[in-house]
Amino acid sequence: MTHSDIMRMVSFGHGKPDKDDESLIGRFGVGFKTGAMRIGKDAVVFTQTAESRTIAFLSRSFNEDKEEVDIPVITYRCKGKWMDFDLEVHTRGEAESRLQAVKQFSPFNEYSIGSKFAAFGNQPGTVICIYNLDRWGSNYSLEWETIDSEQKRKRDIWIRSRRVRMRMAQMTTKVPLDYSLHSYLEVMFLEPRMKIYVQGTLVKTRRLHKSLSNTRVFKGMLMGKKVELTLGFNQAERENGNCGIFLYWHGRLIEAYRRVGAMLHTADVGRGVIGVIDVTDIMRLGDGGVGVLNNKQGFQDIEEYVKLIEWLGTQADQYWDEHYDRLLVGKKDENAVYTPDFSWVQCNRCLKWRMLEAGANEKDLPDDWFCYMPPFRGSCMQPESEMEPGVVTVAATRNYGGANGGSNEKDEMEMSTTACNSTLSSKEQSDASLESDDNAKSKQIKPPILRRLKRGPVQVSKSRQQQPMKKLCRSG
Repeated sequence: MTHSDIMRMVSFGHGKPDKDDESLIGRFGVGFKTGAMRIGKDAVVFTQTAESRTIAFLSRSFNEDKEEVDIPVITYRCKGKWMDFDLEVHTRGEAESRLQAVKQFSPFNEYSIGSKFAAFGNQPGTVICIYNLDRWGSNYSLEWETIDSEQKRKRDIWIRSRRVRMRMAQMTTKVPLDYSLHSYLEVMFLEPRMKIYVQGTLVKTRRLHKSLSNTRVFKGMLMGKKVELTLGFNQAERENGNCGIFLYWHGRLIEAYRRVGAMLHTADVGRGVIGVIDVTDIMRLGDGGVGVLNNKQGFQDIEEYVKLIEWLGTQADQYWDEHYDRLLVGKKDENAVYTPDFSWVQCNRCLKWRMLEAGANEKDLPDDWFCYMPPFRGSCMQPESEMEPGVVTVAATRNYGGANGGSNEKDEMEMSTTACNSTLSSKEQSDASLESDDNAKSKQIKPPILRRLKRGPVQVSKSRQQQPMKKLCRSG
């Protein structure tokens, strides 16, 4: 990062907090300060570009007795092996004073600082060191999992308390995403495009919206803005008793397992059903602000959010009603296993996602998988695989006219739903669907009379109950 980048990262707020910037997750940056200070009291950032090196010191220990928060930032200009203070962003005296604060209140001196930058080599990079960690009793609040090198399980970092966040109508405590760094990083990004390592082990990121079974996509308009929700079934979440909507902002997870609709009233409704939606457009406010909380862990209680939750509840209830029998959520499905509609794997070189052929399982592939390897056997130059959903459009045109030839009033109603097919739809299928849609619109269709089907025993009217029953005789 450059000097301006690091200043924006460590400063409290920025010049235009109400400006909607696609590079920001919330009103006040990317959440570095909030996240770092919840883990430990002090943090040092080392960052390098081709022409500069910068140290930033975010410390509660250094600011303990100060009325105003001071964040020392020291920037060097470098060319080859030559390096000196950048006098365009601070004076030499200011730089030396700030560097002395880093040496006094952090475990780094001239030699350890030099070794941190030397580790970058000639490549740009950033390292964040957090120390004086928060404690849980006599131990640290974080717990590092230590496993024998012969074991193949991923080494994780946990919140020691294993506390689960409070959510409405949630009855289970099996929510690893709340206390496991591995589990959180797996679904942190809507479209993962980076390699993430925890304790030297690669995190197998997932595109959550494309790793569900019985997948269906709902599209609609809400307050004049387009919204698109993906709903499906997840086997692991079903076993843990979880369900709800994952809400992303600019592709970054903000709120997880948000129960909506009938999920709020009973723990059994929606069990295993997961929804995924990017709410960037709907939560972009008209005044240029955004509806994300400063801690990046939720949304403001505003009209857009309330209407969004109502819409999500309607779609989730519709999905549950339509798929209840198929998912067999009763006692019959205790041993049922639901596999994703599609299997995906990410190339470690180009970071593109490849859809595997039927019968292939990404869990059987090595961690270091590349496009040329089976079962894809392709090249990194090939475009990324995408599912082409089939679109079903239902249209009806209604005529209302008086007997005396009064004016006709046309009320056209269209409802579009998207269901993810197990095969890629061809161009002929697409053309046929468009042609059938046009024909449906051109015809005057009389809407059928809809009757609600009631389940339960047959209802007998009172008049029939009062009639005497006839005695049935059977001849010998």
